[in-house]
Parts: sequence; structure tokens; C-alpha cells
Amino acid sequence: MTSEGHSVGAVAKIARVTVRTLHHYDEIGLLSPAGRTRAGYRRYVDADLDRLQQILFYRELGFPLEEIAAILDDDSVSPSEHLRRQHRLLTDRIRHLQELATAVEHAMEARRMGIQLTPEEKFEIFGEGYREEWEQEAEQRWGDTEAWAESQRRTGGYGKADWQRIQAEMTELNTRLAAALTAGEPAGGTAAMDLAEAHRQHICQNFYDCTFTIHRGLAGLYVSDRRWTTTYEEIAPGLAQWLHDAILANADRHEAK
Repeated sequence: MTSEGHSVGAVAKIARVTVRTLHHYDEIGLLSPAGRTRAGYRRYVDADLDRLQQILFYRELGFPLEEIAAILDDDSVSPSEHLRRQHRLLTDRIRHLQELATAVEHAMEARRMGIQLTPEEKFEIFGEGYREEWEQEAEQRWGDTEAWAESQRRTGGYGKADWQRIQAEMTELNTRLAAALTAGEPAGGTAAMDLAEAHRQHICQNFYDCTFTIHRGLAGLYVSDRRWTTTYEEIAPGLAQWLHDAILANADRHEAK
């Protein structure tokens, strides 16, 4: 800065706007520099730069130039009040953009997972315990397997009604599992093994070919992954371990044939 202030080129560089923009702001009276040189060149002082900053804030928020002029020319509003207002507006805008970004992420994830449902529909169908991050974890763990690819192909055509049917079938099967456990059926008994086979067939019919080897792996998750264990324990205490044992007994039964 010189004793005569900032040149229009210097201000344009500082504010990252064009010289043409500053000329326009001057022509419409939005930002007229405090002085000029003897040769007629514009010179901007610090107060001009403060006003330019306010203008650019409001422009970024989508205000038209005419409205910005009226706002800034209102002597009843202090610079600090302008900043507080802009901070509030920017915060609201950031929140809105974050919501939009989240919605786009949900859409991307649903398309990648083959689940054509909104977040509200997922919550409605799968219950309040459902977490979308589980889908990402599943892809990271099994994304390179043939079973995953098959599941993607099959579920890609599922709509809300299909997922409601699948969830209803799973709820009914869980009820039967809990009833058998409560009735004292041993995990290695025929009734329990038949239910374990029904569990495997449910996966085969709706998602992928769940071999007995894969089913054994799932059984391991039911007792090693706290989230799965909690899910089954909430249905009936002891169900996670009981189902695990029943799945292994069923696999042994079929593999022995």
C-alpha cells in the first residue's frame, strides 16, 4: 500500500476478482474508491477493501448487487453485525450442502449395493437398528467374491415390496428360531438343524448360493461380531450361540451324506 492507497490491479489481485468487476462496481455505485490519482486512476483505501469483502461475502451467498448495495448502505447496521449475519447465513448454507452431500452419498451407496431404497425406506423396512455403514463394511470384506457379485446382480432388481417380503420372511424365521430355543430344542437336534437349513435357504433364494462353507463363516460372525451377537440376543437370550451351533450341526449333517 502506498500513501495514495491500492491500485485497482492490486485490489483485483488481493480479492481474486477481475479489474473489470471492480470497474463495474464503481460504475453502479456499489464500491467507489475513496480517491484517485492526479491522472485519474482509482485508489482504494482499507475501508474500501473492507466493503469489498462484505460485497463478496454477500455475492457468494447469492444476493443480487442491488440488494447488497441497500444492505451495506444501511447505516443502522454495523460491520460486526454484517459479519454475524454472514456467519449465520454461511453456516446455514454449509448445513444445507452437507445434507445434499449426504443424500447424494445415500443414492450412490444404494445404487452400488443394488438397494433402490431411500434412507427412510431402509429405516422403515430394516428397523431402527439398521446402519448404512454395514453395507460399506460388507463390500470391503466380500466385494471381490463371486457371492457378492451374484448378490449385486440379484438385488439390483429388487424394489421396496421385495425387501419388505424378504424382511418379513426373516422376521418369521427369527420367531421360529427363538421359539425352538425357548422350547429347549438342542442345537444339534433335528428341529434346530432344519431351522438352520431354512436360514441357509433364505439366503440362497434371495441373495446368493450360500454353501455350507459360507454358512459356517456366517455362523462364526454371529458369535464373534458383537453387532451380530447383539442382534440375535435381543431376539432371545442365547440365540446367537444356539444358531451358531445349529448351523454347524446342519453343515456337518449334509456334508456327511
